[in-house]
Amino acid sequence: MTYDVAIIGSGFGGSASALRLAEQGRRVVVLERGRRHAPEDYLAARRNPWKYLWEPSLGLTRGFFWQRLFRHVGIIGATGIGGGSIVWAGVLLEPDTPFFTDPAWSGLGHDWQAELREHYATAARMLGRTPAPVLGEMDEHLRAAARAAGREDTFGPTPMAIYFGEPGATAPDPFFGGEGPERTGCRMCGGCLVGCPYGSKNTLDKNYLWLAERRGAEVRAEHEVTNIIPREGGYELTVAGKPPVHAREVVLAAGVLGSLELLYRCRDELGSLPRVSPRLGDRVRTNSEAITAVLADDPAKDLTHGPSISSEFYPDADTHVTQNRFVGGWHLRFQLGPMVDDADPRRRARRTLRAIAADPRAHARTVFARNFERRLSPLSVMQHAENELRFAYGRSPVRPWKKVLRSELGAGEASPSYLPQANAAARAFADSIGGTPLNLLIESVGGKSFTAHILGGAAIGADASQGVISADHEVFGHPGLYVVDASAIPANVGVNPSLTITAMAERFAARHAARAQLTGAAA
Repeated sequence: MTYDVAIIGSGFGGSASALRLAEQGRRVVVLERGRRHAPEDYLAARRNPWKYLWEPSLGLTRGFFWQRLFRHVGIIGATGIGGGSIVWAGVLLEPDTPFFTDPAWSGLGHDWQAELREHYATAARMLGRTPAPVLGEMDEHLRAAARAAGREDTFGPTPMAIYFGEPGATAPDPFFGGEGPERTGCRMCGGCLVGCPYGSKNTLDKNYLWLAERRGAEVRAEHEVTNIIPREGGYELTVAGKPPVHAREVVLAAGVLGSLELLYRCRDELGSLPRVSPRLGDRVRTNSEAITAVLADDPAKDLTHGPSISSEFYPDADTHVTQNRFVGGWHLRFQLGPMVDDADPRRRARRTLRAIAADPRAHARTVFARNFERRLSPLSVMQHAENELRFAYGRSPVRPWKKVLRSELGAGEASPSYLPQANAAARAFADSIGGTPLNLLIESVGGKSFTAHILGGAAIGADASQGVISADHEVFGHPGLYVVDASAIPANVGVNPSLTITAMAERFAARHAARAQLTGAAA
């Protein structure tokens, strides 16, 4: 069977594309390398690493959460049906004007803010955006941090993709006129980041993918695509351990690392996509992100009531701060250390190690803290800033017989591993609650930016000398092959990018339909 469209990946870009293309009458198949997880998997993941972690090279294939370390950046994400929405906090924010007018794509003849406006509205409706209805003790301490920065006027509840309803009560579909699945009201357990076992978070399997399957789209779990081969009339996809899939068009939506690895392998190793632009891997952004945390001194403190993220503020015009509840984030106790200020990464690393050596008991109190998850308040800090990395494709320093993605410094400034605004917010929060401000050791000792919001690498450009894909998301040199995920975004969003990825996928599908109508009319 030849499909009209094969979609590689089931995250925000792939899921939105699947629904809209299926609605257009196309035969669609979605190929996802991860599993389809059940609610009990997410519940078990909060304590069982085998149900939580996904790392095939170590034999961990039952979980969904992964973390990869590169020379200049650490990245986290999820693998499974629903992609990043599995470990997503459900934040739905629109970026400010500087994102749309960034020189990286403002000269392409498109008013991006105007073109995407309707698609942001559609994506927000599909993902069930609503303000967080509860501001608990953790949020009040974030308000105090905003007040300390003189920016309390920017503090407020975060728009969320969660069905709040009546806590713990199951109700008929509240979003799609009864066509969607039953939903259960949020229990305010604080565990969104390790998967929602209660059916409250609006993950993609409850909206876009759910509706796509009911319009005829096939969604195949545990189907890892390893090659994209142009054939007469379309493409052949090689699938590990399974028969190949044939499609007239292909949408690559495997996330930044997945999409870049596959494009590099097809161009440089297998030779199946030789015309992919030399700009592949360029203009990778980290959203200029830093993560800090505060551990409350009181061992009996419980800050977990609420969704993972429920409030935010802007310490300045370019910086955005949210708090995080992280029930199930047991691994963070091994990744946090003393808070140290220094813009020089090497000097900061030395100062951090000296601080740990000078007071090992203080560090042990963090690692072995009682009720760690209940007392912990991680803070995510993002900026709209001009910096970038690039990903190349070369031999692994650990397994030299294997080629892998490797990070390099890009043309602009490197993504920072230290943001003074992040440390200032954590200290103000700690002063309010009575606690210890902490840095992520991968940032303070490793000198790496750490993010869940990696962007770019197969960015939109005017032509193959400027980017990898056109403004219609089509890969230059390979008609009918599209990239529709975060790797298409050429500029820092400055806030959580899930809504932007979805809106861009909505725009892609709408323009795809319009072109098809024009082609049909011309014929």
